[in-house]
This record gives sequence, C-alpha cells and structure tokens, in this order.
Amino acid sequence: MNKLLSNDERFAGWLFILPALVGIFIFIIIPVICSFGLSFAKWDLLNPIQFVGLDNYREIFSEQLFFKILINTIVFALATSILGVIIPLILASILNTKIRGAEFYKTAYFLPFITPMIVIGVVWEWIFDPNIGFLNHLFHMHINWLYDPHFAMPALIIVSVWKLIGYNMIIFLSALSGISQSMFEAAKIDGANSYQTFKNVTVPLLSPTIFFVVIITAISSFQVFDLIYLMTQGGPLDSTNVLVYAIYKNAFEYFNVGKASAIAYVLFVIILVLTLAQWSLRKKLVYNES
Repeated sequence: MNKLLSNDERFAGWLFILPALVGIFIFIIIPVICSFGLSFAKWDLLNPIQFVGLDNYREIFSEQLFFKILINTIVFALATSILGVIIPLILASILNTKIRGAEFYKTAYFLPFITPMIVIGVVWEWIFDPNIGFLNHLFHMHINWLYDPHFAMPALIIVSVWKLIGYNMIIFLSALSGISQSMFEAAKIDGANSYQTFKNVTVPLLSPTIFFVVIITAISSFQVFDLIYLMTQGGPLDSTNVLVYAIYKNAFEYFNVGKASAIAYVLFVIILVLTLAQWSLRKKLVYNES
C-alpha cells in the first residue's frame, strides 16, 4: 500500500497526524516518564528534588491507611462493575422487546451520564441528607448516609451505578440490534421462556460486548475521583478514601509529590494486572472467541 503512495501523500499524512502525536508526547508520554522518576524522589514543589530510591514505596506499604484505601478502592470498583453491568444488561434486554415508551426510557436513563458531576453531587447530597433528604423521607427512616462510615460507601456506589446505567445500556442496545431476531424467534418456538432466552441466547451472543463493558467499567471505577471529592472528601474516617483521591491529597494538600507518584504507579500496576487477567480469561468468557 505504501508503494502506491507518493512522497507528497506520505508527507501530507504525517502532517495531519502531527498535532495528535505532539499532544500525546507532551501531555501523556512526558508526564508518565516524569511521574515514574518522581516516585523515587522527595519533592514538595518548592525545594529541589531529592532522590530517595524505594523509600516512597516502603512508606506506602508500611501504612495501615494505605491498605484501608486499597480495600475501599477494590470494594467500590467491584460493586460498581457488577451492578453497573448487570442492571444495564437487564434493562437493555427489556427495552429491546419494543415495549411502549422505549425511546423515552432510553433518554431518561442516558441523561444522568451526560449530566455534569457537580450537579449530580449537589442533587444526591440533598437526597442523602439525614434531616431533609428525600430518601429518608420516602422510606420513613433516619440514616446518616454520607456521615456514617457504614453507609457512605454504599451511597457512593448507588450514585456511581445510577450514572453509569444509561451509557452501558446504550452499548448493550447497540449490540442487541446486531443480533438477528430469528435467534429469539427460534428460542420461542422451542418453548424457551424469557429467562431461558436471556440466559442461553442473549448472554452468550452479547458476551463480547459484556466483556468490553466489564473492562471499561472496572478501569473507570478504579479511577474514581470527582464523586469522592464532591460528596465525601474521603470521609467519614477515610471510609470512602480511594487511591486516586489519595494521590490528589498527597500531591496538592500535603505537597508530597513523590509519594503521590508512587501511589499512582501502584494503581497503574493494579489496573494493568486486572486488565491482563480479564484478557487472558476472554476465551473462557466470550462466546465463539478464537
């Protein structure tokens, strides 16, 4: 193919992609390299950088708080990934049956995803308010949702899943539209009920899409920050503190850039291992994967 292109055409091609390459180099590659170097140093943004070797990593893994933050992150990511895939999958399957008002429901479920997080944070803080909140008033109970270490994390998981439902549901609906209706009709002729059709037809044929959604949902859940920052600031008693928020706190509140960079690379390794593990399991989890 390259032999069919003249030098001028190749030059024009490189010229068009040059801005993207420069942006990737400046805003991704250079920061990644610099942050990796800073993870082996002490720096408070004011004084000269001091090389300390593996001290930052030793400090991280010697702190009990770090393991609490790590567990919080895993719990949040696991719960969000499971609920943020199962609920949209069920809703997409229901809406794919062409029920009345399907277009309205699609729009209603997708609206939270495009709503700014600051708006979502303010609204849900009111919903979870222990005194005037809608949730306590609706169920006639009194729970300090965002101020109780036992309920703060479940509250954030509810908000995160609620925001994700629309996006993941649209992905599943797009995949369902590519499945021939004859498959569902054949299952119906064979006497399969709705649950059997969903289990034996819908899920296997959607497994590549489910696999994709699980990966992107898990990665985004491990990187959660704005929701924590807006609603709980990691509290109460660090019950909602997660790795990305710990990176922010160490870098821009405690001015310990080296430790923040070390935590960032611990998070990078966790996400990398998780993604590789999921990818290695794809032949067992994805239908007709070669």
